[in-house]
Formats: sequence, structure tokens, C-alpha cells
Amino acid sequence: MSSIASVQEEIIDEFSILDGDFEMTINYLMELGEQMPEMPEALKTEENIVKGCQSKVWLSANLENDKVKFTGDSNTAITKGLVSLLIRVYSNQSAEAIAKEEITFPDKIGMNRFIGTQRSNGFAAMIKQIKLYAVALGLQQTANNKLGYYGCRTVNR
Repeated sequence: MSSIASVQEEIIDEFSILDGDFEMTINYLMELGEQMPEMPEALKTEENIVKGCQSKVWLSANLENDKVKFTGDSNTAITKGLVSLLIRVYSNQSAEAIAKEEITFPDKIGMNRFIGTQRSNGFAAMIKQIKLYAVALGLQQTANNKLGYYGCRTVNR
């Protein structure tokens, strides 16, 4: 499993090939969104909509084997590409790592040059939602680890 930092470095390397070309970058973002696995319609609920995005963005998270798995979608191609980047960075990481690690790749690839203020605000809202999911799932995991087999607290004697 790659760390959050190493996944971000991969993204930076990929975008460096595009050499800041606006059209190629936008096309690449849309391509990333197209390649993202489909989010089940059952998860596209009001509860999973990210507040603060101009486009509709859905994010969902669950814990599998102590790792947080994210699914997401958007109703616009570019935003879906942005969602796919965040899912790539944060999915399959521990809740603790997600809560602690900062996103650095947007500045390093010059993302603000090609997504604009509205999408930048939405991107920040997506990151905030991902971190909230991680904190909640981390707390849930901690609580579950303290419960015994029958849902009772274990007592150390």
C-alpha cells in the first residue's frame, strides 16, 4: 500500500508531463473521472452530498480491514476528475493518516490555474468531508475495539 505522500508524488509526476498545458490538463482530469469506478446509485443520497460544491458531488466512506475506502461521483466531468484524485490519495489509508496528512499536490501541479475559484472552494469542501469521514470512522473503530464479542465492554483485571 502506498502512503498518502507517495500517491501525491505520483500525481505530481503525472501532471508534470502535461507541462501546465490548460487543455491537456482539463482533458486529463476528465479522463481520470471517466476511469473512476461507478458509485452505486443507492449511495447518491442527500446525506452523501458534499456541501460547498457548485456541482453535485457525492462522497461515501466505509471502514474495511482498518482502512477507509471512499467512493464518489459528480454530475460534471471536471469535478468528477477532482473527486477521483482525492479518492486515489485517501482511499485505502488509515483513518488516522487521513486525518493528519495534508494535501500538497494541488499547489505543486498548479491546480488553481485551471480549476477556478468555485471549483477550488468545492475541492476544499471535499477534503474537509473526507477528513470528517476519517475522524468519524476512526472513532467508530476505536469504540468497536473496546467492545467485547457480545457488545459489552471488556474489563481488564
